[in-house]
Amino acid sequence: FLCDVDDRQAVKSKENFPSAKYYKDFRVMLDKEVKNIDAVSVSTADHTHAVAAMAAMQRGKHVYVQKPLTHDIYEARMLTEAAKKYKVVTQMGNQFASADYVRTTKEWVDAGLIGDVTNVLTWSNRPVWPQGVPAPSGQHEIPKELDWDLWLGPAKEIEYNPAYHPFNWRGWWSFGTGALGDMACHIMDPAFRILPIDYPSEVECSTTTAWSDFFKVADYKESCPASSIIHMKFPRTDGKGNITLTWMDGGLLPKRPEELLPDEVMGGGDLGNGYIFEGTKGKLMGNYNWGPMLLPTSRMKEVTFPKQSISRIPGAEAGHYTEWVDACIAGYGKKELSSPFEYAGPFTEAVLMGNLAIRSYSMRTENGFTGRKKLLWDAKNMKITNFDEANAFVKREYRTGWSL
Repeated sequence: FLCDVDDRQAVKSKENFPSAKYYKDFRVMLDKEVKNIDAVSVSTADHTHAVAAMAAMQRGKHVYVQKPLTHDIYEARMLTEAAKKYKVVTQMGNQFASADYVRTTKEWVDAGLIGDVTNVLTWSNRPVWPQGVPAPSGQHEIPKELDWDLWLGPAKEIEYNPAYHPFNWRGWWSFGTGALGDMACHIMDPAFRILPIDYPSEVECSTTTAWSDFFKVADYKESCPASSIIHMKFPRTDGKGNITLTWMDGGLLPKRPEELLPDEVMGGGDLGNGYIFEGTKGKLMGNYNWGPMLLPTSRMKEVTFPKQSISRIPGAEAGHYTEWVDACIAGYGKKELSSPFEYAGPFTEAVLMGNLAIRSYSMRTENGFTGRKKLLWDAKNMKITNFDEANAFVKREYRTGWSL
């Protein structure tokens, strides 16, 4: 079965699967074909991930959901709990979580090659779509192939504009989660997968300022910022202190490590994305295409590396999807997965905590103060404890007719 609100986007899928029955509304499809569907793959815009996934799980269907798992923190918590309740096989589509480099990094860290990790630096050159821009204007006719109301789904009602669909929705808060939501589920994954952390206890950020005129700041509340820096603190789950993590996007980079030679590329071969683990006995650098490598890189010829102890996923990134299919065939609880909601849910919550900080950054309270402060997070209750206005971004309001 195939489902898409835009017939133009479904052309190739319909050509590849000419015998597949085609729907525009996933709710109608799930109701009519409930006895004929075993599993559902969700590849909508971010704002519809949770409602589609929940509808499938409530009907006992296994689900694969593209990253980020959800549009907001509350949704991520609800999908995590639903996966356990309905006992279905789940996977978030951060395919690099099944790549060899993550497992190699874990083997090196577990072997103590860089000691105890205290700080992680992560970065991305995204966005490669418009962000930090004013909301689009003008009247545009809705393409006849597109059901705009269905595309909006749970999001607030807004007039159709080609600036939102089919691709640039990522840069708008109503539909996407910006550069952070798109890329952090890849780049931060090694930190969450390897280190003893789950939920952050505090977060702070800064963002690019958009200038509209001399000495005037443009406050584009509908659009994600052109670039941002986010700092998080994570209590170690083993009770041995904290680990700090920094995220940078929009082409911003952390300071080059002193151990990196002047002509060596930071990130290990990818100019746009990377991560650095800083430990008590050294540093490790890499990204999802290259690495890992120890710093200074001369250590790569000096160190005795541990033997492979973690099984690899056949097909690496492509295997991320096929391992979910295999697990669906085997049945709930029969096979391990790289990003089941048990892992992907808390991970997504932490990622989206960065967006909560970003959206709170320029908020003004009744007494004129802004939200440019360190935000303290009560993960159990999903609540910012020292700036209540920020809690507006924990859970969004759905349009009438849509629910989780």
